Amino acid sequence: MVLSPPPLPSAAVGIFKSICFISQCWNSQSAKPNTHVMLLQAHLKWRCDSYIFRLYRRVLPSPPAIDFASPEGKQLFIEAIQGGTMEGFFKLISYFQTQSEPAYCGLATLAMVLNALSIDPGRKWKGPWRWFDESMLDCCEPLEKVKAEGISFGKVVCLAHCSGAKVEAFRTNQSNIDDFRRHVIACSTSDDCHLISSYNRGTFKQTGSGHFSPIGGYHAGRDMVLVLDVARFKYPPHWVPLTLLWEAMDTIDDSSGFRRGFMLISRLHRSPALLYTLSCKHESWIKIAEYLVEDVPKLLSCKDVKDVKDVVAIVFNSLPSNFLEFIKWVAEVRRREDAGQTLSPEEKERLDVKEEILKQVQEIRLHKHVTDFLFTGKSREKESPCLCKESCLTDIADSLCCQGAVFLEGNSNGYCCQKTCVKTKSNGDVAVTVVSGTVTNGIEVQQVEVLVPSSLEMHPATNDVLTVLLLALPPQTWFGIKDEKLLKDISSLVSIDSLPTLLQEEIMHLRGQLYILKRCKDEETEEDFGAPLV
Repeated sequence: MVLSPPPLPSAAVGIFKSICFISQCWNSQSAKPNTHVMLLQAHLKWRCDSYIFRLYRRVLPSPPAIDFASPEGKQLFIEAIQGGTMEGFFKLISYFQTQSEPAYCGLATLAMVLNALSIDPGRKWKGPWRWFDESMLDCCEPLEKVKAEGISFGKVVCLAHCSGAKVEAFRTNQSNIDDFRRHVIACSTSDDCHLISSYNRGTFKQTGSGHFSPIGGYHAGRDMVLVLDVARFKYPPHWVPLTLLWEAMDTIDDSSGFRRGFMLISRLHRSPALLYTLSCKHESWIKIAEYLVEDVPKLLSCKDVKDVKDVVAIVFNSLPSNFLEFIKWVAEVRRREDAGQTLSPEEKERLDVKEEILKQVQEIRLHKHVTDFLFTGKSREKESPCLCKESCLTDIADSLCCQGAVFLEGNSNGYCCQKTCVKTKSNGDVAVTVVSGTVTNGIEVQQVEVLVPSSLEMHPATNDVLTVLLLALPPQTWFGIKDEKLLKDISSLVSIDSLPTLLQEEIMHLRGQLYILKRCKDEETEEDFGAPLV
């Protein structure tokens, strides 16, 4: 989306051209510029410039749109409620927001939908509150670039994935108007799915070009949709014919060269990550994603690998040193003052699931091969932090508490740990391991607790992380192995078909994250999707 200033009033333009003509005629007859004309010209230019910066809303072109607050718009609303196709409206309107920058329509729309779905961002917005805000949606495109140029359809899809939502995205050449109507009705008769539309305003006779907004409802009798325009400083919410919205979406985005479309955003049926998640907050994520998806297959195809140990060594001995900034343990973190004497039912349930997944990781055959690699001398002599052999919980307590403080505060300011301790808390008949620490960033001090996912002091260690990583690599990673028997062995070890359901879902989530991050790195989110990006 490319931004352009609104046109000047025709009268102002005419007067300005007249003054310029008078100035040219007067000055052509005089050796010196006429001061009065120059002052008049400068004054009018200032008034015209002032007009640009003093716009107050726009008159909604009607037809084709119908103002939501007009008598006709209210009647449509009442009839749609009676028809049962405004169920999604109430959650959306509860979190309706105005985009904070002229080019933030995509960010504001997504933040509004994520909040309406009650998806936890996992990091702080302001004060103690975790909440999606435009300023937090920066993992796929720098905010300064979005502020200057807007954001494309593919990058909004990427952002939705990174924010923990389930996304089904369709460009108009992948769908048709009947399917679009079906999706609109499905989202309008439920409050657990919302539809975001990417369209060209010009089709509605509105000023501007590319725009994003959520669809708030549907009127079956008139076949109209309610557009909750996030540029509320410009246009109010309004009804438009569904056929015209389809026409507005079925246009080319000049910045990408591809058609616009729509996306369905909903909650995942489970937490987006229970034990591990990939993070693109650290600047090294691009290099790490490239290594895992591109470099590892090349290394395996050009090296002489004889056994499973060779394969594991090739993958891990060249890992970027800051790899642990890319794959994170999803820890249960709380401030010490917020912690009770016992675990809440929700905390207990999450820890039980984490413990079960961790046990499943440690019980598969691949885990033994990774452990042997780490502890029997196959790993490189100058080990990077990501291949640290220390697995004692007390050894990683400092790092856990610092990460916990960053998580609670929602920023990346460096925290150092002043002191930590590992203790056991009673939770009824069950003992729970808790890492307790005091951390500071030089300005403030935080008292945090990290709940360990097992009463047996079991915790995600390096061999667990690396095992999960191997499982999460794309299946085609191993196709370059020339030894057929070894390829068969590796394929069996990394296959997720026979894994328990919880672990299988965990791996599929990580694979999906890696796929999306790779596409964002290569700008492939702007390619014409061969199939809906789910």
